[in-house]
Amino acid sequence: MSNETASKQNTIVGGWTAYGPLTTSDRLVFDEATSGGKILGVDYTPEEVSTQVVAGTNYRFLCTAKPVGPMPIQWKAIVEIFKSLEGNVHVTGIQRL
Repeated sequence: MSNETASKQNTIVGGWTAYGPLTTSDRLVFDEATSGGKILGVDYTPEEVSTQVVAGTNYRFLCTAKPVGPMPIQWKAIVEIFKSLEGNVHVTGIQRL
């Protein structure tokens, strides 16, 4: 059984999964919603993901964030994304930690 399959089996409708490694499909959702991780001059690199099954899927990506350009600062952030049952994805929120 793959990690992706095992992760899906532990999902409870309405409940959030524990944070864990990204699957290939998680990464595709993140890249589609964020245009490759860049949002408003900040580059987000996802490290872990938690999901919630609703009428679609909510994602919480734990990311390292850093400004695009030469600034040497970085911080952690949660990038929240929703994927509808039709397959449409969009960012619903970003929270700096």
